[in-house]
Amino acid sequence: MNLTDNPIVKYFSEAKTELKKVAWPTRKETLNYTLIVIGVCLGLAIFLGAVDFGLSKALELVLTKKA
Repeated sequence: MNLTDNPIVKYFSEAKTELKKVAWPTRKETLNYTLIVIGVCLGLAIFLGAVDFGLSKALELVLTKKA
């Protein structure tokens, strides 16, 4: 049996060939995309925190008026 007939060796060989075809982003692009993701996550966290706070206060008002 030839070493290249081994399915594991073949898999990694083909993976290496495919990775050479990948168009990798530049350092600047990676930094920009990372900052965008962090910004969106922070914005969403602030928004959801505000909604949670508002709903909690509204529920608290409803429960205290009926009690």
